Amino acid sequence: MKHITNTIFLCLMLTSAWAQNPAPGLPQQKAIALMGGTIHTGTGQVIPNGYITFDKGVITGVGDASTVRMNTNEVQVIDVAGRHVYPGLISPASLVGLQEVASVRATIDSREVGVLNPNVRALIAYDSDSEIIPTIRNNGILITQAMPVGGTVSGSSSIMHTDGWNWQDAVLRKDDGIWLNWPGYYARDFDFDTFQSTVKKNDKRDEAIRAVQLVFAEAKAYAEGATLAAANLKFEAMRGLFTGKQNLYVRADYAKDIIEAVRFAKAAGVPKVVIVGAEDSDKVAAFLKENNVPVILSPLHRLPNREDEPVDLPYRLPGILQKAGVTVGLSYAEEWWRTRNLPFLAGTAVGFGVTDREEALKMVTANTAKILGIDGQVGTLETGKQATIVVSKGDILDMRTNVIEQAFIQGRQVNLDDKHKRLYNKFKTKYGQK
Repeated sequence: MKHITNTIFLCLMLTSAWAQNPAPGLPQQKAIALMGGTIHTGTGQVIPNGYITFDKGVITGVGDASTVRMNTNEVQVIDVAGRHVYPGLISPASLVGLQEVASVRATIDSREVGVLNPNVRALIAYDSDSEIIPTIRNNGILITQAMPVGGTVSGSSSIMHTDGWNWQDAVLRKDDGIWLNWPGYYARDFDFDTFQSTVKKNDKRDEAIRAVQLVFAEAKAYAEGATLAAANLKFEAMRGLFTGKQNLYVRADYAKDIIEAVRFAKAAGVPKVVIVGAEDSDKVAAFLKENNVPVILSPLHRLPNREDEPVDLPYRLPGILQKAGVTVGLSYAEEWWRTRNLPFLAGTAVGFGVTDREEALKMVTANTAKILGIDGQVGTLETGKQATIVVSKGDILDMRTNVIEQAFIQGRQVNLDDKHKRLYNKFKTKYGQK
């Protein structure tokens, strides 16, 4: 009996080991040069026959490959001719790493009980062993923002690399902002039995807004040095909002809610506000531009909210905002299982009004980095920035040609194995494929 038990245990261990994610990449040991590819810098510049060099995780040069000479004894040269080289894509407002299987409560760690929880940190809940992380990496997403949800003030988000042994290794920026669900005029409810969405008046709105106003007023007084008997963890978490160190991310969709939320934040003394969702932002684009408020849009691959709106309005929204001068980032928000399709949102935006592919690329690289406050480190391929780089067989914004062949995070070459590839290799022989 003991022998049988040991055998079963060993089989389970072997199965578990086979299914594990690959180990994180090793620190860069030698300078690397990617030579001959089409370099998309993320600034709008494209270098057809370009090179990019990086050492110790930092980019040391970007330019025309035909004009550069290198000592191959000192530099590892990788030929990427015919390939496209991009900055690592950035997924903001994401539940990747916080939620694995929606129907299994034990795999969900994205929200806390209660209504006002600014002290809750998504950072320490981030699961670097999530099976979803390698799948988004395989479409070029090398950075994700882990955000909390739930309540009115949900907590603080952090910005993570999609590679690391644990959250301590993976973190790029801790506690970059506080998340607020603005109490809107209307509340949207979805009936999963009929698959129909209904909108009704939010009867508790005034009460919720008064609670938000009170907590922000108290937090501001605390940040300005109000004397208290003991430290207040909730107010400590919000201190950076009033100095500009942290963003205030406000989830708001309706036009009136967007305007009211921005005015509230300004009156509360919060200098950096980001609107997330922003489904009606086309109606208040001039207001957003005037107040220098960027937006992180909810997924474009959806139907419009109103029956009388053009069916392609969500697809056209990035182009409308871009032409109005609003800084736009794209996200999959709470649809964590679809996050791997983020680059294709940008591809869709190109066909529906964004001026060109490089401007659309910015919406998943440079623009997002600027919104999140990490543009000094990542988001573009420029000398001095981190070597967080993707090499694709073709256009990364096109689902037909987005084939990621190599990825580097802070110079570390990342293993591109994932669950999808393992399942493909397992079952391909069943259907006669070689």
